[in-house]
Amino acid sequence: MSFLNLTGKSIVIFGLANRKSVACAVGQVLREEGAEVIHVVRSEERRTAARKLFPDSPVFVCDVEDEANIIRVAGEIAAHLGDRKLAGLVHSIAFANYSRGMVPFHQTVKADFLQSLDISCFSLISIANHFKPLLAEDASVVTISISTTRMAAENYGYMAPVKAALESSLCFLAKSFSADSRVRFNAVCPGLLKTSASAGIPGYVDSYLFAEKLTLRHQALETSEVADAVAFLLSRRASGITGQRLVIDAGMELNGFDAAVIAKVLA
Repeated sequence: MSFLNLTGKSIVIFGLANRKSVACAVGQVLREEGAEVIHVVRSEERRTAARKLFPDSPVFVCDVEDEANIIRVAGEIAAHLGDRKLAGLVHSIAFANYSRGMVPFHQTVKADFLQSLDISCFSLISIANHFKPLLAEDASVVTISISTTRMAAENYGYMAPVKAALESSLCFLAKSFSADSRVRFNAVCPGLLKTSASAGIPGYVDSYLFAEKLTLRHQALETSEVADAVAFLLSRRASGITGQRLVIDAGMELNGFDAAVIAKVLA
Protein backbone atom coordinates (compact mmCIF):
# COMPACT_ATOMS: atom_id res chain seq x y z
CA MET A 1 0.00 0.00 0.00
CA SER A 2 1.32 3.46 -0.90
CA PHE A 3 1.55 6.23 1.68
CA LEU A 4 -1.29 8.21 0.06
CA ASN A 5 -3.51 5.15 -0.41
CA LEU A 6 -5.23 6.51 -3.52
CA THR A 7 -5.26 3.20 -5.38
CA GLY A 8 -8.64 2.58 -6.97
CA LYS A 9 -9.99 5.99 -5.91
CA SER A 10 -11.91 7.97 -8.56
CA ILE A 11 -10.83 11.61 -8.88
CA VAL A 12 -12.09 14.25 -11.34
CA ILE A 13 -9.69 16.88 -12.65
CA PHE A 14 -11.05 20.01 -14.28
CA GLY A 15 -8.73 22.10 -16.44
CA LEU A 16 -6.31 20.00 -18.47
CA ALA A 17 -5.04 22.06 -21.41
CA ASN A 18 -1.80 20.38 -22.47
CA ARG A 19 1.22 18.55 -21.08
CA LYS A 20 2.55 21.73 -19.40
CA SER A 21 -0.59 22.42 -17.38
CA VAL A 22 -0.88 21.83 -13.64
CA ALA A 23 -3.87 19.57 -14.30
CA CYS A 24 -1.69 17.32 -16.44
CA ALA A 25 0.98 17.03 -13.74
CA VAL A 26 -1.68 16.24 -11.14
CA GLY A 27 -3.16 13.57 -13.39
CA GLN A 28 0.24 11.95 -13.84
CA VAL A 29 0.90 11.79 -10.08
CA LEU A 30 -2.56 10.37 -9.39
CA ARG A 31 -2.15 7.79 -12.12
CA GLU A 32 1.18 6.72 -10.61
CA GLU A 33 -0.62 6.33 -7.27
CA GLY A 34 -3.15 4.00 -8.87
CA ALA A 35 -6.14 6.33 -8.87
CA GLU A 36 -8.77 6.42 -11.60
CA VAL A 37 -8.33 9.85 -13.19
CA ILE A 38 -11.34 11.43 -14.90
CA HIS A 39 -10.54 14.55 -16.90
CA VAL A 40 -12.91 17.37 -17.73
CA VAL A 41 -11.67 19.77 -20.41
CA ARG A 42 -13.03 22.91 -22.02
CA SER A 43 -13.36 21.87 -25.67
CA GLU A 44 -13.31 18.99 -28.13
CA GLU A 45 -9.84 20.07 -29.23
CA ARG A 46 -8.59 19.67 -25.67
CA ARG A 47 -10.36 16.33 -25.37
CA THR A 48 -8.25 15.09 -28.27
CA ALA A 49 -5.07 16.31 -26.54
CA ALA A 50 -6.15 14.80 -23.20
CA ARG A 51 -6.78 11.40 -24.75
CA LYS A 52 -3.26 11.36 -26.16
CA LEU A 53 -1.80 12.22 -22.76
CA PHE A 54 -4.10 9.90 -20.79
CA PRO A 55 -5.28 7.16 -23.16
CA ASP A 56 -6.70 5.08 -20.30
CA SER A 57 -8.69 7.91 -18.70
CA PRO A 58 -12.25 8.97 -19.51
CA VAL A 59 -12.39 12.55 -20.79
CA PHE A 60 -15.48 14.79 -20.70
CA VAL A 61 -16.04 18.25 -22.17
CA CYS A 62 -17.39 21.19 -20.17
CA ASP A 63 -17.08 24.94 -20.70
CA VAL A 64 -17.75 26.10 -17.13
CA GLU A 65 -18.77 29.60 -18.25
CA ASP A 66 -22.21 28.10 -18.94
CA GLU A 67 -23.58 26.49 -15.77
CA ALA A 68 -25.79 24.21 -17.85
CA ASN A 69 -22.61 22.49 -19.02
CA ILE A 70 -21.59 21.78 -15.43
CA ILE A 71 -24.98 20.23 -14.72
CA ARG A 72 -24.71 18.12 -17.88
CA VAL A 73 -21.19 16.84 -17.22
CA ALA A 74 -22.08 15.99 -13.62
CA GLY A 75 -24.80 13.75 -15.01
CA GLU A 76 -22.44 12.18 -17.53
CA ILE A 77 -19.85 11.42 -14.87
CA ALA A 78 -22.53 10.07 -12.54
CA ALA A 79 -23.51 7.61 -15.28
CA HIS A 80 -19.86 6.63 -15.72
CA LEU A 81 -19.40 6.04 -11.98
CA GLY A 82 -22.53 4.00 -11.43
CA ASP A 83 -22.70 3.18 -7.72
CA ARG A 84 -19.20 4.48 -7.04
CA LYS A 85 -18.42 7.83 -5.42
CA LEU A 86 -15.68 10.37 -6.11
CA ALA A 87 -12.85 10.49 -3.60
CA GLY A 88 -11.68 13.84 -4.88
CA LEU A 89 -12.08 16.70 -7.28
CA VAL A 90 -9.42 19.08 -8.61
CA HIS A 91 -10.33 22.57 -9.87
CA SER A 92 -7.47 23.86 -12.02
CA ILE A 93 -9.34 26.53 -13.98
CA ALA A 94 -8.44 30.18 -14.47
CA PHE A 95 -9.03 32.74 -17.18
CA ALA A 96 -8.23 36.40 -17.68
CA ASN A 97 -8.50 38.50 -20.82
CA TYR A 98 -5.10 40.12 -21.30
CA SER A 99 -5.76 41.12 -24.90
CA ARG A 100 -5.60 44.80 -23.94
CA GLY A 101 -2.10 44.32 -22.54
CA MET A 102 -0.95 45.82 -19.28
CA VAL A 103 -3.15 48.68 -18.05
CA PRO A 104 -3.32 50.35 -14.64
CA PHE A 105 -5.53 48.36 -12.29
CA HIS A 106 -8.06 51.17 -11.96
CA GLN A 107 -8.70 50.90 -15.71
CA THR A 108 -9.86 47.29 -15.41
CA VAL A 109 -12.82 46.64 -17.68
CA LYS A 110 -15.89 45.45 -15.79
CA ALA A 111 -16.81 42.78 -18.34
CA ASP A 112 -13.28 41.30 -18.19
CA PHE A 113 -13.27 41.25 -14.40
CA LEU A 114 -16.69 39.61 -14.11
CA GLN A 115 -15.89 37.02 -16.77
CA SER A 116 -12.70 36.09 -14.95
CA LEU A 117 -14.57 35.90 -11.64
CA ASP A 118 -17.19 33.65 -13.22
CA ILE A 119 -14.73 31.22 -14.82
CA SER A 120 -11.96 31.27 -12.21
CA CYS A 121 -13.96 31.49 -8.98
CA PHE A 122 -17.68 30.88 -9.31
CA SER A 123 -17.03 27.75 -11.35
CA LEU A 124 -15.66 26.09 -8.19
CA ILE A 125 -18.83 26.95 -6.27
CA SER A 126 -21.01 25.69 -9.08
CA ILE A 127 -19.00 22.49 -9.56
CA ALA A 128 -19.12 21.79 -5.82
CA ASN A 129 -22.88 22.29 -5.83
CA HIS A 130 -23.68 20.08 -8.80
CA PHE A 131 -21.11 17.40 -7.98
CA LYS A 132 -22.07 17.17 -4.30
CA PRO A 133 -24.21 14.03 -4.78
CA LEU A 134 -21.24 12.34 -6.49
CA LEU A 135 -18.73 13.00 -3.70
CA ALA A 136 -17.89 10.48 -1.03
CA GLU A 137 -18.74 11.53 2.51
CA ASP A 138 -15.07 12.28 3.20
CA ALA A 139 -13.99 13.47 -0.27
CA SER A 140 -11.41 16.19 -0.86
CA VAL A 141 -11.73 19.17 -3.20
CA VAL A 142 -8.56 21.05 -4.17
CA THR A 143 -8.28 24.23 -6.23
CA ILE A 144 -5.20 25.94 -7.64
CA SER A 145 -4.55 29.52 -6.59
CA ILE A 146 -1.35 31.63 -6.37
CA SER A 147 1.28 32.05 -3.66
CA THR A 148 0.05 35.49 -2.66
CA THR A 149 -2.85 37.72 -3.64
CA ARG A 150 -1.31 40.65 -1.73
CA MET A 151 1.57 41.38 -4.10
CA ALA A 152 0.39 43.99 -6.61
CA ALA A 153 2.13 42.81 -9.78
CA GLU A 154 1.06 45.16 -12.56
CA ASN A 155 1.04 42.48 -15.23
CA TYR A 156 -1.18 40.11 -13.20
CA GLY A 157 -3.79 42.77 -12.63
CA TYR A 158 -7.31 41.84 -11.64
CA MET A 159 -6.52 38.13 -11.57
CA ALA A 160 -5.11 38.47 -8.04
CA PRO A 161 -8.38 39.83 -6.55
CA VAL A 162 -10.21 37.05 -8.38
CA LYS A 163 -7.90 34.46 -6.81
CA ALA A 164 -8.49 36.10 -3.43
CA ALA A 165 -12.22 35.55 -3.94
CA LEU A 166 -11.50 31.93 -4.86
CA GLU A 167 -9.54 31.39 -1.66
CA SER A 168 -12.23 33.02 0.47
CA SER A 169 -14.84 30.78 -1.14
CA LEU A 170 -13.02 27.72 0.21
CA CYS A 171 -13.91 28.66 3.78
CA PHE A 172 -17.58 29.09 2.98
CA LEU A 173 -17.73 25.87 0.96
CA ALA A 174 -16.05 23.90 3.76
CA LYS A 175 -18.51 25.32 6.28
CA SER A 176 -21.52 24.77 4.04
CA PHE A 177 -20.64 21.15 3.25
CA SER A 178 -19.90 20.40 6.92
CA ALA A 179 -23.64 20.41 7.66
CA ASP A 180 -23.99 16.88 6.26
CA SER A 181 -20.55 15.63 5.22
CA ARG A 182 -16.83 15.71 5.93
CA VAL A 183 -15.83 16.93 2.48
CA ARG A 184 -12.71 19.09 2.67
CA PHE A 185 -11.85 22.15 0.57
CA ASN A 186 -8.29 23.44 0.22
CA ALA A 187 -6.10 25.43 -2.17
CA VAL A 188 -2.58 24.77 -3.38
CA CYS A 189 -0.94 28.14 -3.96
CA PRO A 190 2.20 27.94 -6.11
CA GLY A 191 4.73 30.58 -6.98
CA LEU A 192 5.46 31.30 -10.62
CA LEU A 193 5.36 28.28 -12.92
CA LYS A 194 6.30 27.68 -16.54
CA THR A 195 2.91 26.72 -18.00
CA SER A 196 1.09 27.45 -21.23
CA ALA A 197 -1.47 29.53 -19.34
CA SER A 198 1.22 31.76 -17.82
CA ALA A 199 2.68 32.38 -21.27
CA GLY A 200 -0.36 34.51 -22.06
CA ILE A 201 0.37 36.97 -19.24
CA PRO A 202 2.19 40.10 -20.44
CA GLY A 203 5.76 40.28 -19.14
CA TYR A 204 5.49 36.92 -17.41
CA VAL A 205 8.90 35.62 -18.46
CA ASP A 206 10.67 38.51 -16.71
CA SER A 207 8.61 37.93 -13.57
CA TYR A 208 9.34 34.21 -13.71
CA LEU A 209 13.10 34.78 -13.94
CA PHE A 210 12.98 37.28 -11.09
CA ALA A 211 10.97 34.86 -8.93
CA GLU A 212 13.53 32.14 -9.59
CA LYS A 213 16.27 34.36 -8.15
CA LEU A 214 14.17 34.94 -5.03
CA THR A 215 13.67 31.27 -4.19
CA LEU A 216 15.99 30.14 -1.44
CA ARG A 217 17.41 27.47 -3.70
CA HIS A 218 17.69 29.84 -6.70
CA GLN A 219 15.85 27.29 -8.79
CA ALA A 220 12.40 27.75 -10.29
CA LEU A 221 9.41 25.92 -8.93
CA GLU A 222 8.53 22.71 -10.77
CA THR A 223 4.94 21.93 -11.75
CA SER A 224 5.48 18.40 -10.42
CA GLU A 225 6.11 19.84 -6.95
CA VAL A 226 2.71 21.50 -7.05
CA ALA A 227 1.09 18.27 -8.25
CA ASP A 228 2.62 16.34 -5.34
CA ALA A 229 1.04 18.78 -2.88
CA VAL A 230 -2.34 18.42 -4.58
CA ALA A 231 -2.13 14.63 -4.33
CA PHE A 232 -1.35 14.90 -0.61
CA LEU A 233 -4.39 17.11 0.02
CA LEU A 234 -6.58 14.71 -1.93
CA SER A 235 -5.50 11.83 0.29
CA ARG A 236 -6.69 10.82 3.74
CA ARG A 237 -3.22 11.77 5.00
CA ALA A 238 -4.50 15.35 4.94
CA SER A 239 -7.80 14.54 6.67
CA GLY A 240 -7.32 17.26 9.28
CA ILE A 241 -6.76 20.06 6.77
CA THR A 242 -9.70 22.04 5.39
CA GLY A 243 -10.39 25.63 4.40
CA GLN A 244 -6.65 26.24 4.06
CA ARG A 245 -4.16 27.49 1.48
CA LEU A 246 -0.91 25.55 1.09
CA VAL A 247 1.83 27.79 -0.33
CA ILE A 248 4.41 26.09 -2.57
CA ASP A 249 6.99 28.72 -3.54
CA ALA A 250 10.43 27.40 -2.50
CA GLY A 251 10.78 30.28 -0.04
CA MET A 252 10.23 33.10 -2.55
CA GLU A 253 7.84 35.02 -0.30
CA LEU A 254 10.32 35.38 2.54
CA ASN A 255 13.36 36.23 0.42
CA GLY A 256 12.48 39.66 -0.95
CA PHE A 257 15.72 41.17 0.35
CA ASP A 258 18.09 38.59 -1.08
CA ALA A 259 21.61 40.06 -1.03
CA ALA A 260 22.48 38.92 -4.54
CA VAL A 261 19.35 40.51 -6.00
CA ILE A 262 19.96 43.75 -4.12
CA ALA A 263 23.54 43.84 -5.39
CA LYS A 264 22.36 43.59 -8.99
CA VAL A 265 19.85 46.40 -8.51
CA LEU A 266 22.53 48.67 -7.03
CA ALA A 267 25.23 47.78 -9.56
